[in-house]
Amino acid sequence: MELTNNVTDTALLFEGGGMRAAYSAGVVATLLHAGIHFDFVAGISAGSSCTVNYLSRDAERARISFVEFAADPKFGNAWTFLQGKGWFNAPYIYEQTGAPGQSLPFDFDTFRANPARRRLGSFECETGRMVYWTEDDLDTLPKLMRRVRASSTMPILMPPVEIDGLTYIDGALGPTGGFPIDAARDAGLSRFLVVLTQEREYTKSPQRNPWLVEAWFRKFPAVPPALNDRWLRYNRTREELFDLQSSGQAYLFVPKRMEISNATTDVPSLRAAYEAGYAQAQEELGPIKAFLGL
Repeated sequence: MELTNNVTDTALLFEGGGMRAAYSAGVVATLLHAGIHFDFVAGISAGSSCTVNYLSRDAERARISFVEFAADPKFGNAWTFLQGKGWFNAPYIYEQTGAPGQSLPFDFDTFRANPARRRLGSFECETGRMVYWTEDDLDTLPKLMRRVRASSTMPILMPPVEIDGLTYIDGALGPTGGFPIDAARDAGLSRFLVVLTQEREYTKSPQRNPWLVEAWFRKFPAVPPALNDRWLRYNRTREELFDLQSSGQAYLFVPKRMEISNATTDVPSLRAAYEAGYAQAQEELGPIKAFLGL
């Protein structure tokens, strides 16, 4: 299988946001249906799922992952949380269902055949270091899905993930607050198509109950300050992204209205978010192509 990419000077970046990525999945589908293939793609948290679905060129899986899949009785709830699997049943969602013959099989052959550079961001609990895994770290399906899970591990709601003796949680705790623009810059890129999961006027508020964070992560002293101060880094990076858009270096896909939360599991609501994201992406396809020179 030989794949090629037609956007080589611009990074495609996916913000996280839990189930709000149902809206982003509509962008994934639009880009794939339009034959727009980026040579550098990065994601953090739920944006990691968008990244790998995009790189496997599977628009249908991108949709199902954030819509119908939520109806799976094993998807997660208070019982799986009490069992230590997370409010979202992370071992099942990420490490079981993507295997051949399972409920949400992942096209790993196409993913590996895609020549695009890829980055999945996660936060290392012991050191407070931001880690971006590359194609070299994602060379088997189990390694890939464990790292997507690690990137997507929402603090407290989901259990941390151990990889090679170190512990990881949601990459949104890193220095940008949840946008993988630093990974793109480190790769030498200065133009960006960024898929956001909050409306234009959104600003993040300070963490509620910081004492709970301190108590929950007492084994990992680097985590509480990263989580409690995330709102500052998030807002700062968003402001920078809008400045980049004003200067012509970035195209921001910004939801017109975000009607769901990061924990929404109601399938009709998720379907409506996906359809709204797809419709908006279709509306913006012309300007996106113009920005990309296609």
